[in-house]
Amino acid sequence: MKKAAGVSGHRPATAPVAGQPASARGEADLSTRDRVTRLLLERGATTAAQLGSALGLSPAAIRRHLDAMLADGDVVAREQTVRGHRGRGRPAKVFVLTDAARVRCGTHHYDNMATAALRWIARNGGSEAVEAFAAEQVSALEARCRAAMEDAGDDPLARAEALAGALTAEGYAANASTIASGGQLCQHHCPVAHVAAEFPQLCEAETEVISRLVGTHVQRLATIAHGDGVCTTHIPAQPGRAQSGKTVTTVRTDR
Repeated sequence: MKKAAGVSGHRPATAPVAGQPASARGEADLSTRDRVTRLLLERGATTAAQLGSALGLSPAAIRRHLDAMLADGDVVAREQTVRGHRGRGRPAKVFVLTDAARVRCGTHHYDNMATAALRWIARNGGSEAVEAFAAEQVSALEARCRAAMEDAGDDPLARAEALAGALTAEGYAANASTIASGGQLCQHHCPVAHVAAEFPQLCEAETEVISRLVGTHVQRLATIAHGDGVCTTHIPAQPGRAQSGKTVTTVRTDR
């Protein structure tokens, strides 16, 4: 299954021309930095080599931008997680946007008010009221995605690809891919990550929506709200049809 969404249309960045005014060089650097930020927002944890390749930048050029972003607190560097057999040498470092950088990208609007509202609901109605609120919040998203997936057919992996496109149109920067054990749906942006960090019912309601739209049981492997770089949902190979009631299984892979 090919990726349903990604970064396209990027033109290779060019190095500053000798004698170019400082203001022009600064604008070029800002434009390239915006493109680096956009890539990290869409892809999550990414190596310098992957960023440079996608943007047409030399290793030295991409390092210069990443060093500046590290100094400004826009990105953090982590060791790349390698599952299974790992070869010799240290794992490559990956770069991830900080919460502050995500806020500047326009994410997490009204977080404080939303969190306060959910705390009030929890105090006065308990966890069941929070669950009901979360389900109602994602119902409209489910309806829009279902309409966008009308021609996707019944195959869960094909439906996951169509869902990735629908979610990308909603601002989730999603992509779907085939893996050895089935399929994988990744969301590189979460508009409610800060709120969901305190109220995981939002993630659970969203995962139930994914299960219903794909048409089978799914497993949520990672979430941005939990501190992961990407929200990752696994779609098992040759699954049975989704049964009535909740079909969500949360599997942590970072412990």
